[in-house]
Amino acid sequence: MSKHWRAVVVCAALAASAMALSGGARVAHAEYGDVVMNNYADKAGMRPVVFPHWFHRVRFRCKVCHTDLGMKFKAGGNEINMLKIIDGQYCGACHNGTVAWSVENCDLCHSAKPGTPTQAHESTVNLLGRTATPGAAAAAAGAARPATGNKK
Repeated sequence: MSKHWRAVVVCAALAASAMALSGGARVAHAEYGDVVMNNYADKAGMRPVVFPHWFHRVRFRCKVCHTDLGMKFKAGGNEINMLKIIDGQYCGACHNGTVAWSVENCDLCHSAKPGTPTQAHESTVNLLGRTATPGAAAAAAGAARPATGNKK
């Protein structure tokens, strides 16, 4: 089995485990892992943006957006607006009509229900954060580390 398919299987298993821990499927307003960005859209009379994080993640390494393009690791943590995108910043680095569609196709990105707040939908971290008890994550991390040094 190739590394790519092993990663797909591992991600599917993690998603299934997260759903089982959270009590099963729930009504969602966006797909698993999507980020809704609504820092400016409602005020400008536009629908909020739905950013399909995993669609992009399977094609690019994290560093492309989060290092090279300067995206922060927090929904709503970036001051992204259409002027910056048109200027080639953030999404506009690829969504320029050459690499991917350009800004003339508004509804491809601005597709969330009006009033939807800025948020990440159903990420594994969010699901595990709701079900974990205080200290459980630290205990699990400690248990996963190999023992080092001398034991008495």
